[in-house]
Amino acid sequence: MDEAAILAEFRAADALLEGHFILSSGLRSPRYLQCARVLMNPARGERLANALVAAMPDAVKRQIEAVVSPAMGGVIAGQEVARALGVDAMFLERPGGTFELRRGFRLAPGQKVLMMEDVVTTGLSSREAMAAIREAEGEVAAAAALVDRSGGKAEFDVPFFPLVRLDIPSYQPDDLPPALAAIPPVKPGSRAAA
Repeated sequence: MDEAAILAEFRAADALLEGHFILSSGLRSPRYLQCARVLMNPARGERLANALVAAMPDAVKRQIEAVVSPAMGGVIAGQEVARALGVDAMFLERPGGTFELRRGFRLAPGQKVLMMEDVVTTGLSSREAMAAIREAEGEVAAAAALVDRSGGKAEFDVPFFPLVRLDIPSYQPDDLPPALAAIPPVKPGSRAAA
């Protein structure tokens, strides 16, 4: 699946939005990828997950024993990628502001995990999720995302496999281009802005 086909999936789901958006990082952007919309169709989610897994190196895929995702955004993507890999899926929650495994989810000491996100912008949530996996005694073998919109700025201490990399600008709230500043901002994600 090439970039055009991936973006066609987002457009078909009305998941590639234009406007003035407040990202969970607090940054502002003229485009927003609403992965919840693209993943609401199970067949589409399966296609995207299968394409992501197909693009990962076999040596990495063979290591993965579980997929762990941050809630909310990564839950469905993680479930579909886990299905494609034939392993269990779990998710992290922030009941007290810090990611943790709950609901009886457990990792065996040293269990090799793929940390799966929907969209990576700054990489902060991904790094926090990886810290929680390590705190739960898992070993993060790799990270993945449906979309890397970081412009190459998100850095991890494990291999990172995004399905697609998009160069979508983001801005500090006090440094907006005039055209973006003229549009009222909306916060479409699942988390309050930072």
